[in-house]
Amino acid sequence: MRTSRLTTTAVAVAAISVLATACTGQSEAGASDDPNAKTAINFWHGWSAPAEVKAIQDNIDRFEKAHPNITVKVSGNINDDKLNQALRAGGSDGPDVVSSFTTANVGKFCSSGAFTDLKPFIEKSKLDLEKTFPKVLLDYTQFEGKRCALPLLTDAYGLYYNKDAFKKAGITAPPKTMSELADVAKKLTVEKGDTYEQLGFMPNFHGYETVVSHYMPSWNHAYFDENGKSNIAKDPAFAKMFTYQKKLVDSLGGYDRLEKYRGAFGDEWGAKHPFHTGQVAMQLDGEWRLGMAEDAGADFEIGVAPMPVADDEADSYGKGYLSGTIVGIAPASKKQNAAWELVKFMTSDTEAVVNFSNGIRNVPSTLEALKSPDLKFDPRFKTFLDIAQHPESMTSDGAVNGATYQLTLQDFGYQYEKGAVKDLQAGLEKTARQIDTDIAKAK
Repeated sequence: MRTSRLTTTAVAVAAISVLATACTGQSEAGASDDPNAKTAINFWHGWSAPAEVKAIQDNIDRFEKAHPNITVKVSGNINDDKLNQALRAGGSDGPDVVSSFTTANVGKFCSSGAFTDLKPFIEKSKLDLEKTFPKVLLDYTQFEGKRCALPLLTDAYGLYYNKDAFKKAGITAPPKTMSELADVAKKLTVEKGDTYEQLGFMPNFHGYETVVSHYMPSWNHAYFDENGKSNIAKDPAFAKMFTYQKKLVDSLGGYDRLEKYRGAFGDEWGAKHPFHTGQVAMQLDGEWRLGMAEDAGADFEIGVAPMPVADDEADSYGKGYLSGTIVGIAPASKKQNAAWELVKFMTSDTEAVVNFSNGIRNVPSTLEALKSPDLKFDPRFKTFLDIAQHPESMTSDGAVNGATYQLTLQDFGYQYEKGAVKDLQAGLEKTARQIDTDIAKAK
């Protein structure tokens, strides 16, 4: 389960901005230690739920059994802000192995030296990355040819739907194209005065997970051109997505009405999530939602499908948005070779990846683990395994300033959906200029 999203990435962006200056040039600080010597290393991660913490510890126990000379001290519930402070401070109490939920910041991690360059370790271990990990995961753990992280479990996004509501509305299958999604969303919407008894789909950008980056894989797109400049005003996919989303907002009652209804939603991570309660009949979300909805006691049959795609890309149905947890080595660590042993084990050992996936109900991050007969999952979870392996599944492009460009584009989305921006093309061009300016300043 992911507990850090784009909505909280601004904090991480600010934290890593400070970190960039502090860590550059330290990547070779501790790569001379003997990994076979008796030693202790610190591993910091962000998970906090009891089942997640147990899954981490179970894997650490397996690692220590296989590497009896290495003792691992684990610290959980570490967000990027705490991680930033520790990486800046260094010292024996700081982390040796670090993980983050913020894949969007890999560009900053790699370009600034905030995470150690893993190339020497990978080459020495003869770890064949292309035979170990899906391509998209390899893409989001490197930046401009520098690999400073490896993937540690995956998040795949799809469409959840209330099968009982579908049956009542006479809908026999989940939508596969975006025009079908709009039609089904309207059929499933039940009005109640100036609000709703049931909303077919919450399209607003403030809605849970319905953000620009999660919508965009339904259209083939590129955030940046070959020169590294923002492509959002030139690539027609972005205008098509924003036009579609705004039309869907208007057709379901308008921005103000939808926002008022959204105010009645329970917490995204609690039992009263609007999909759990039946307030929305379809939900764009990650693989964790299935288990959370079941745990919350949802009183309807839950269906899972890939997110619909653009009408003219129907043959790509099955793809989706991918992100995930990343893991790397602290540049100030004096025990980087021992740290690499843990990184390699957690990310590439099939048993370790499968057991961790089973423990926290995330998608496995290696090709072998994705096919493992030891995976234990609800049959519906296979949808996310398939999305993770689909050749056209996508993630957000990396940037030297991390998620800043995504936040800028998301802010534009807020203005456009509520009607504050009237000229879409002019708005995209202005936003593109701001993205380019921010990246130039970061360089």
